[in-house]
Amino acid sequence: MFSIDLADDAQLFPLEARHAEEFFAHIERGREFIGQYVGFPDRSPDLDAARAFLAKYAVKAGEDGPRFFGIRLDGTLVGGVLFPAFDADGGNCEIGCWLEPAGAGRGLVTKACQVLIDYAIGERGMHRVEWHAATGNKKSLAVAERLGMTREGVMRQNYLHRGVRQDTEVWSLLAHEWSAARSA
Repeated sequence: MFSIDLADDAQLFPLEARHAEEFFAHIERGREFIGQYVGFPDRSPDLDAARAFLAKYAVKAGEDGPRFFGIRLDGTLVGGVLFPAFDADGGNCEIGCWLEPAGAGRGLVTKACQVLIDYAIGERGMHRVEWHAATGNKKSLAVAERLGMTREGVMRQNYLHRGVRQDTEVWSLLAHEWSAARSA
């Protein structure tokens, strides 16, 4: 199986429907923590729903669209990164992340996002990479900042999550900015 080392004990890999049991166990461990700001734990209440969720993304990835990647720490799935939007023709994509507490504080999400940005810009020719996060999700916003993204603004009350309208911050990075940062 293809994977990329993020650290001696951590790997990034394509998260597919065949990983449904591992994914569901991970969601169960971190359901409330992950679900504070991310909606897919609520859409994966059981193993069958988790499998269907991953299968849906596998189809999208096969159509050169959105895709999911898992992060394993010491062989256990603890989170991941994704392209929730991937428009190769338009040159724009969005990246995002999620993590259970066992994987927090090690820089794994930042490293994994760097891999995705390198792929999107370097291999796929993307011009713009976006990051969307709830204004209350300070850890996610800190990742965007560490990646060198620019805060563009706030979409007010645009996202209904668990019955509450949340504001979403939009950050972005342009290809020439990423190239300059990687060269420095």
